[in-house]
Amino acid sequence: MKNLCTFPCRAAVFLLLAGFPSQCVGQPATAPKKTPGPKIWSVTLTPEGQPDLQGVWLDNNATPLERPPALQGRPFLTDAEVEDMKLRAKRLFDSGSGSDYASGDAVFLSVLTNTTEYKSVTSTAGSVEMIDREFDNRTSLIVDPPDGRIPPMTPAALQRQSARPPALAAGLRPPARAQDLTSAIRCITAGLPRLGGRYGAGDFGYYQIFQAPGYVVLFSEVMHEARIIPLDGRSHPPSDVRSWIGDSVGRWEGNTLIVDTTNFSAQANFLGSAENLHLVERFTRVADNEIRYEVTLEDPTTWTRPWTAMVRLRQARQSLYEFACHEGNQPLEGILTGARAEEKEAAPKRLR
Repeated sequence: MKNLCTFPCRAAVFLLLAGFPSQCVGQPATAPKKTPGPKIWSVTLTPEGQPDLQGVWLDNNATPLERPPALQGRPFLTDAEVEDMKLRAKRLFDSGSGSDYASGDAVFLSVLTNTTEYKSVTSTAGSVEMIDREFDNRTSLIVDPPDGRIPPMTPAALQRQSARPPALAAGLRPPARAQDLTSAIRCITAGLPRLGGRYGAGDFGYYQIFQAPGYVVLFSEVMHEARIIPLDGRSHPPSDVRSWIGDSVGRWEGNTLIVDTTNFSAQANFLGSAENLHLVERFTRVADNEIRYEVTLEDPTTWTRPWTAMVRLRQARQSLYEFACHEGNQPLEGILTGARAEEKEAAPKRLR
């Protein structure tokens, strides 16, 4: 084999053997390979230059609205505890488990207590129809107050509650008419905000967001309800113009869409709050597959202070379909028919 090393190169070898660092003359040093850093995520913009929130989003959080007393002082679970909760949920709610349908916070609470089987006196369906819930480290959706609990009610709110007939408040009095039932059972609206309960987290938690110049549309699969929100800086209408889901106006603050909602109907009801409810919602896209949704609720006639909850909306690949609530509202007919049957059965006893 031909020796290609020149004299300067032989000199370099000598210097290297002698303990001196060197390299062959005329040969460039090899640059170290650069390791690419983590890719920095940035939000995609619409043609109007606004952060793109469009798509179908799913709220399937298992995290309860309020922190359970058993987890008082613990805003987060450990990773090991989360994995254990997932295993318990699979055992408890997989098809064939024998458990009833669990809505709202019942999923997390039943898994937390590690019950052998979940049963509900109001359930009409098995767990096979449930959407899979996502467990994370959080122990409450409420992030403020720090204790993860809804603030105490005001004296006025407590007085309103105590004024309701006990049987009606407990849902034990047979309804005389459809108007005695909630707006959700009557297929009018599931109300705002969608936090907890049957029409809150995880139960029917699909939403679609559309954006157009000057507007954003928040469309809910439940009751195919669309909130068309203007972004042109307009004010709310006068306070005598009210609706079931209030009046919403929006604006952009950096990469966050802020929606301000007021003018709720006196017939609305969210945890005892009605016409004086004021919502401030914040939608921030924090990843390709996640929107951070925060809502602050204020009603000085109901709670002693405002409070805030945060929900992680995950991008979904499914399409939304019609939620034909009125057309298939057989439960309403069944409730009223059952109420009349109970009254008929009780009538002879009252005459004795």
